[in-house]
This record gives sequence, structure tokens and C-alpha cells, in this order.
Amino acid sequence: MAEKTIAAIATPAGTGGIGIVRISGENALEIAAKVFVSKKGTDITKVKTHTVHYGKVVDGSGKVIDEALLTYMRAPHSYTGENVVEISCHGSITSIRGLLKSVLEAGAALAGRGEFTKRAFLNGKLDLAQAEAVIDIINSKNERALSAAVNQLEGKLSSRINSVRDELSDVMAYIEAETDFPEDDVSGLSSDEVRGKLKSILSTLEALLATAGKGKIIKDGISTAIVGRPNVGKSSLMNALLGEDRAIVTDIPGTTRDIIEDYLNTGDVVLKISDTAGIRETGDAVEKIGVDLAIKQSEKADLILFVADLSQMPSDEDARLAKMLVGRPAIMVLNKLDKELNLAADAYQKLFDGRSVKVSASGGNGIDTLISIINEMFGGGGIEDDNSCLLTDLRHTESIMTARVAVSRALTSMDNGIPADMLFVDIFEALAALGEVVGMSVSEEVVDKIFSKFCVGK
Repeated sequence: MAEKTIAAIATPAGTGGIGIVRISGENALEIAAKVFVSKKGTDITKVKTHTVHYGKVVDGSGKVIDEALLTYMRAPHSYTGENVVEISCHGSITSIRGLLKSVLEAGAALAGRGEFTKRAFLNGKLDLAQAEAVIDIINSKNERALSAAVNQLEGKLSSRINSVRDELSDVMAYIEAETDFPEDDVSGLSSDEVRGKLKSILSTLEALLATAGKGKIIKDGISTAIVGRPNVGKSSLMNALLGEDRAIVTDIPGTTRDIIEDYLNTGDVVLKISDTAGIRETGDAVEKIGVDLAIKQSEKADLILFVADLSQMPSDEDARLAKMLVGRPAIMVLNKLDKELNLAADAYQKLFDGRSVKVSASGGNGIDTLISIINEMFGGGGIEDDNSCLLTDLRHTESIMTARVAVSRALTSMDNGIPADMLFVDIFEALAALGEVVGMSVSEEVVDKIFSKFCVGK
């Protein structure tokens, strides 16, 4: 159990109906008793676990701060695995800050980022993958992201990883038996059975890795770059998608110099939209920086919205852009439908061999159709509904990739007739890499880095 008792505000900053201060540690109840006065005169230091008590919270001088409820959970039956007290008062900034100040003055230390969840991990209440799911739940942007995070919190990814680790441990036992007792059949596995296990393990790891792209999109959203030459309506399209004036719109070409980003929840997927500078040859040094950024943004995007101007025939810049987008996931957005020039749409379509949609960004026409196409590409069609075991974290993906390489190397060694004891290093590397996912073989530095991403109070 950690030496110090910690405390923090566990509810979001700002005014609300309720505010909660969480206290965790060996002296949580004793500290709470210094700031909480029961309405019934109950001795707070002697209350039973998992009980709720009504009263008031006071400062060091006895001045009443607010009415409150106190909830007590005795170790190990709490979120952190330690003694935990949660005091709920009205959610005014003054009340909740006054309550925290009194708790700290009573002997608690201010919790760091993610320190409550870190203690839950260190006390065996959660493994590392489950702990990371907590912040994913907090940051989830739609129902699919929430579902994937909840499944990870419930241990579905951890269960899959631990199952593979068990199989690798069986192989390790075979290797050790072959090394220590080469004349005896003591491992219970034949060489062919070991090869079969390794092939099965490799298949499982590859299946997990195949979910990484889907997991990234569900967790982080679809990186969407709006590109096109200047003054075709890119900023207007972004504003129409978001339903608000997020980007500056003028008739002056080159107005957008920097990248503007925002999120759009379409219901099926989340778009991380970037409005970029108009792409063209320019002698303006500042505009050129924006153009270079726009090109880089489009190169790394999951989806590109190529905006063209229906009030004009295609230009050389349009042709160059269309050529850049060959083989990329892109939609041609033919804007300014209300000013469409005869034969312009056909001319643009000859440049771009992909899906297209006509819109009027300024009037909102066609925007629903564009969103439907995106949902069809990345929602019901492009991303299946089974989120039971997805790789949504780059750290997990990299560790499993390391394990896959090590297992593949071990299989190649077996096929080449290399002695069993030479497989030991590869199997151990795979075991260690998978252990990093669930926190069984991970450095303190990595653990600290993970929990530093959390908010204070969680």
C-alpha cells in the first residue's frame, strides 16, 4: 500500500450539479473525518465499508463549506485497492475547491495525473491495458470508440494476450525440457506439436494486428484533409460540415495559411477534419509554407476531400492534384452547385477516377449526401461492428509486432533444423513483448509516461 494518502477533484472543472473530491490511501477515513461532520453525529472513523453518510464539510476553523455526502470503500474493495473516500458536494467552483483545500490541509497530498488509476494498476485491480482503457473511455468521441474502450476495460484484449502468453509458456517448457533432458521425453510435446503451436500463435498475433487500422480510426477518428486549389470553397465546406463558422471565408485566394482542425461526429464515425491552404504555385513565402503543410497533411490523411469549383472548368492545378490523389482514399467534392458551369462536372470527372458528389457548401446542399458516402466508406461498410478485441493503442501494436517477428523467427529456425535451445531467445522475446501490453514486463518509465496522459482526479 502506498505511503501517502492522496486527494483530488474527480469531476470536471467548472460549475455543475455535483462535485466530488476523491481521497485514497491508508488514512483516507481519518482525513475525511477532519473535514466531514455527520448530520447524525456518527463517528466517521468507525463507519462500515460501502456506506453513504449525509452531513456537512467544514474548513480548518469549523466554518461550513457546504452540505455533502460521504461514501466509504475499505481496501481492497475499491477502485484503487486502497481505502477510498469520496465526498460529494454541490458543484460550484467555490465549494469544490474549498473542500479540496480542507482535505489537503487535513493531511492528504494532491494526486498527480492518473495517480488513482496508477494505484489501481499497482495494486492489481487492473492490468496495464485495462488501465489505459479508462482514459480511452473518458476521451471516447462516439459510441464505437466507447464500446471498444469498454471491451478493453473488461479485459477482452488482456484475455487474448494472456492466452497467447500461456501457449508460449508451453513452448518455453518444451525448449527447457529438450535442453535439460535431451534423452528423455519429459515435455509432453513433440516437435511437430510445438511447430503447430507457434503457427497458431503467429496466426493469432497477425489477426490482432489486422485490427490496428480499424482501431485507430475508431479511437482517434478519420484523419480527413480538405484539399484543393485556392478559393474553391474548402473553408466553406469545413464550416458546412461542422455546422458553424470555424474557418475564415473570403473571396480572396490564399486566405487560409495554416491548418485548421476540428472534429465531426457523423453518427457512424468521427472525422478529424483539417482545412488546408489552397495548393498552387506561389511566390509568397508565407503562403508557400501553408501549401507545403497542406501537401504533407494530405499525404498522411485517412480520407481526402478534393474540392473543385463547378463555376469554372478544371485548371492545371486541378489536374496536378487529381494526379497526386491516384490510389488514395479520396472523394471529389464538386462545390458551387448553384453556379455550375455546363460540362464542368464531366470535365472534372475525367480527371478523377473515384467517387464524387455535388454540393453547395455555402447553401448546405449535398452535405448530407457527402456524409452518407463517408459513412458508407468507413462506417457500416468499411468498419465492422465487432469491437470486442481491437488494437487502438500504438504501444500495444508495436509490442505485438515485436512478438510476431520473434515467433516468426522461431518458426523459421525450427524449419531450418536449428536445435531447440536456440529458440529460447526468440520465445522469451515474444513473451516479454506481450507482457508489456498487460504490464507484466514494462519499465517504470513507461508506466509513468502512460499515466501522465490522464487527467488529475482519475
